[in-house]
Amino acid sequence: MYIILFIINRLFQLYSLALLVYVLISWFPAAQGSKLAEILGRLCEPYLSIFDRFVPTIGGISFSPVVGLIALQFIQNGFNYIFTSFFGFLLALV
Repeated sequence: MYIILFIINRLFQLYSLALLVYVLISWFPAAQGSKLAEILGRLCEPYLSIFDRFVPTIGGISFSPVVGLIALQFIQNGFNYIFTSFFGFLLALV
């Protein structure tokens, strides 16, 4: 059961890395047309668009990726807490 938690945590880390790479690619106009940028855009843009509505753009710089990464960390920590609490409770019953 802890292998499931390990895999899910790795998926959270991979998505965080994908967000980071997507943001870095957005700084380079030549890289924005690449296949990698297109794939990452499909993965990251729906999540980041949630925060675009609430986080202001200051001086042409969007801070939604920063807020998105922080929110993703909170989601991961909450999931870990719920997962370990639930399965810890089940193990105590056995």
